[in-house]
Amino acid sequence: MASRRKFIRSAALTSFSLSSVDLLAGRNSSPQKIKNNPVVVSTWDYGIKANVGAWDILGKNGRALDAVENGVKIAEADPLCQTVGYGGLPDRDGFVTLDASIMDEAYNCGSVSCLQYIKHPISVARLIMEKTPHIMLAGEGALQFALANGFEKMDLLTPKSRKDWMEWLKSSKYSPEINIENRKYSKENDPMPGGPENHDTIGMLAMDASGNLSGACTTSGLAYKMHGRVGDSPVIGAGLYVDNEAGAATSSGVGEEVIRMVGSHLVVEYMRSGSAPAAACKKAVERLVKMNPVKCKSIQVGFLALDNQGNYGGYSIQPGFTYAVKSQTVEQVFKADSFYK
Repeated sequence: MASRRKFIRSAALTSFSLSSVDLLAGRNSSPQKIKNNPVVVSTWDYGIKANVGAWDILGKNGRALDAVENGVKIAEADPLCQTVGYGGLPDRDGFVTLDASIMDEAYNCGSVSCLQYIKHPISVARLIMEKTPHIMLAGEGALQFALANGFEKMDLLTPKSRKDWMEWLKSSKYSPEINIENRKYSKENDPMPGGPENHDTIGMLAMDASGNLSGACTTSGLAYKMHGRVGDSPVIGAGLYVDNEAGAATSSGVGEEVIRMVGSHLVVEYMRSGSAPAAACKKAVERLVKMNPVKCKSIQVGFLALDNQGNYGGYSIQPGFTYAVKSQTVEQVFKADSFYK
């Protein structure tokens, strides 16, 4: 009897010991953030120049949040980038209205929608995040907040964008292009590679030397939209989402379709469940096409993702979606794979 009790006690201790090892192994086997290896990724070819602005922060061991704000401000200020900020193509009534959002590693976020007359909506979004109890301000309220906090009011409609709008008025046909490709780059008339060549939102994601993630997204929206239209860019979870435990994602394209599926959040959740960034983006696009297969034949949506290990990737409905990467070892534009070839 004593031998039997001794055997049971020994077996129980062994079982407890093995269970403890298994629990510890499970805890320790989860992905660990890579430190001292910052990286920034952004949508479209014009992300090349924007990434340089972000790297000015990341390369000095700065915070990812500061990096993404500094990076996308370059696109916001460039008049040749006609889908972001200053010089953005207006709505059908001739008003340049801007959407932007920003999010850090601790789920703090801020956004603006339908903001007029302010050159850097991303900085207004950050101030909303840091100085108010709210996440989003819109329209006149967003403008009032910006002016009260020292932002200067200016006309964002450049002569080029005004001319393009007046030309559009001749037919007033609303038909967003999927991609604008195959234009030859000229240093003489385009200081930002890919500026007028690719279009739409600039979304930027970064991981800093501490292993923390942040993201920013800013746009003037679809050209010649209805006045007051808001896309996915300022909607947290749609155009942008950051979760330090899994990764970050952003989107570009027809925002209405991204909002329907809360696209960027979905991409992050796919990464949380084990998918690599490109695979997570692909799953989101496949789900979008399944939701509306007919419409998706004639529109573009692209997703870009960065996981908490510094891996990145993208995927889109149509060919032509590109993204720019900058790290200590890479400075390059990649063409994302697509559902349709």
